[in-house]
Amino acid sequence: MKRWMTLAATLAAGAALAAAAPKPEMKAVLDKLGSLNPKPLPQLTAVEARKQPTPADAVKAVLIERGMSTKPEEVAKVQDVKIAGAEGKIAARIYTPAGAGAMPVVVYFHGGGWVIANLDVYDSSPRALANLTKAIIVSVEYRQGPEHKFPAAHEDAFAAYQWVLENAASFGGDPARVAVAGESAGGNLAAAVSLMARERKAPMPRAQLLVYPIAGYDFDTASYTENATAKPLDKAGMKWFFEQYLNSPQDAQDPRISLVNADLHGLPPTTIITAQLDPLRSEGQLLATNLKMAGVKVDSKSYDGVTHEFFGMGAVVPEAKEAEQFGAEGLRKALKASPKPMGRSAK
Repeated sequence: MKRWMTLAATLAAGAALAAAAPKPEMKAVLDKLGSLNPKPLPQLTAVEARKQPTPADAVKAVLIERGMSTKPEEVAKVQDVKIAGAEGKIAARIYTPAGAGAMPVVVYFHGGGWVIANLDVYDSSPRALANLTKAIIVSVEYRQGPEHKFPAAHEDAFAAYQWVLENAASFGGDPARVAVAGESAGGNLAAAVSLMARERKAPMPRAQLLVYPIAGYDFDTASYTENATAKPLDKAGMKWFFEQYLNSPQDAQDPRISLVNADLHGLPPTTIITAQLDPLRSEGQLLATNLKMAGVKVDSKSYDGVTHEFFGMGAVVPEAKEAEQFGAEGLRKALKASPKPMGRSAK
């Protein structure tokens, strides 16, 4: 009997390992990224890290290898602008889908650990969301660490949100229907904007889409343990991001960083997307649970066989297409109609 139990355990362990392997389309991107020879983040300065090959580069390389077009998804209008940040102008890109009349608006924050990446690296997600939600997506830059430490990025994110509320009508948006969205560090910023709106008595976003958000500072969660050496994001890389952006580990106690420990009451309907092969999976799932306990309407889904950064890979990864549609559905529901007047201006 003991022998059979040992065999069963061995088979179960093997099945678990097989289940944890990336799906073929995801593996193709990871293999291509590896062939571009990015160096581990802890070996780099922030300036050097910003010059590294990105998952977006890997997707483009896969498309070229397959003889497929690398042209970005068409959006009716794309406009680069400068908007007001917390301490000066910041870059933004406005994606307007085809349609007429005042459209809902989604303020989108890119990923990169508050340290790396930019509007170009995260161009595919806003394009997909604009077309799927039939909403204007305003993708915004923010100051990055280590040159600008916490809470610089968070203050810029909130300033960008306020700018959109005040200026939505000027670019065809409906200021009464504004949501927030983001990936990774950008997902953290989106949720932080909602927290800051509540605390500063600003209009609350109509909804938030949080894609594998940074939501905690616990490196011993189940997903950190399972995916300690995962690519493109591993435990060492996350520690490096925190070191670059936070003034000290004490900053991690701020609810804008450790969202899982924040008072989440009164936040808007939320969609959370996580990836199985991602160190951030556990904290994203815990955030979903805590939001529900706080009375917030939450739709959440974890996608198997994919990694951090998969969301913007719809051109080559089927799960990315599914996740984009799932995230867009949550935004569409919340942004469908203008709310009744609340007696408070956008300003």
